Amino acid sequence: MWGVAIQDPTPHIIDDVVALDLQRQASARDYAARQRLLMLAEVALSGILVVAFLISGGSRWLKLGLAAGLPSPWLMVAAYVAVATLAYTLITAPLSWYGGYVLPHRYALSTQGLPGWISDELKSLFLGMVLGIPVAEVVYWLLRSQPESWWLWAAIFLILFAVLLGHLGPVLIVPLFYKLTPLRDPELLARVARLAERTCTRVAGMYTINLSSRSTAANAMVMGLGRTKRIALGDTLYTRYSPDEIETIIAHELGHQVHHDLELGIAVQSLLLLAGMYVAHLFLAWGVRVFRFEGPGDIAALPLLLLAVGLFSVVTLPLSNTYMRWREHLADRFAVRTTGNRRAFIRAMLRLANQNLAEADPPRWVVWLLYSHPPIRDRVTAGE
Repeated sequence: MWGVAIQDPTPHIIDDVVALDLQRQASARDYAARQRLLMLAEVALSGILVVAFLISGGSRWLKLGLAAGLPSPWLMVAAYVAVATLAYTLITAPLSWYGGYVLPHRYALSTQGLPGWISDELKSLFLGMVLGIPVAEVVYWLLRSQPESWWLWAAIFLILFAVLLGHLGPVLIVPLFYKLTPLRDPELLARVARLAERTCTRVAGMYTINLSSRSTAANAMVMGLGRTKRIALGDTLYTRYSPDEIETIIAHELGHQVHHDLELGIAVQSLLLLAGMYVAHLFLAWGVRVFRFEGPGDIAALPLLLLAVGLFSVVTLPLSNTYMRWREHLADRFAVRTTGNRRAFIRAMLRLANQNLAEADPPRWVVWLLYSHPPIRDRVTAGE
């Protein structure tokens, strides 16, 4: 199973036996190690920048500099967030360029040119501003008007906002970066219909997504909520995997639907968000006294809020990932039991490892800390 590599197959033509490409696994381990170092550098740099901005008085100076021409607190919040976001983006641009452009090209995982990558970065920055500034306005209005209970109302607002984005994402946000095309494969659609009938589920719309415009990696996903929910198969997967393998991948996605993982995920994340906002409330109250800000609604105290949320996210990340790995494992079991084709499932997992340069056997501590999906090693073992 873990032996000699085979060459990439032609579309929908596949050998019965697939093995890990040992040479690509060596590259995968090196790539994963570089990604972990990069992530550590990004987290450390972000923390240093926020702390320095707070302790040096830079946050207070920025507020004072904007205050002269912006008497309204609403305009102040918008201007502060815009300036701080632009400054942070420029300072961290070298790391973003190395991690998002240089590394993927070095390991032949990207098909995107530098102009296209820069265009996507600018789109992401613009989208972050369009979505982030209104969120900041609401949170700071609550901080000014409800200083004791703002965290509860802010959490409720953020949960509702996330659900709204879940509905709108496939029709408004994804098309900014990718093209979704309805699936026109009669054989595959028939297989999906039979899967849905056997499992008594309703299949969301089936689409292909042009991942090849940016990447050589294969992927499939469920996106959207309600009427916008759909299953999207990357063209890098659809054109290179057999119908049997694709069927097991779709069955995995259906497993999430059968197990109500989307709804459960929203509930779990909502609880974490409530806890995180309450911790932020306590941390902000402490920091306002220590640094002598005007109050919790003082925009200059935003670094305190960011620190609290960031630290809480880092601490709870292993817990959140453990939960998600469990749900992914259940979806894998569902796929194998529903299709009755464990060989196709195992082949698909090994092909994904080869194609995506995924480390099949990462250290356990890495899995516990960082993996939201079981590693390929565990998924193949479960399939066997």
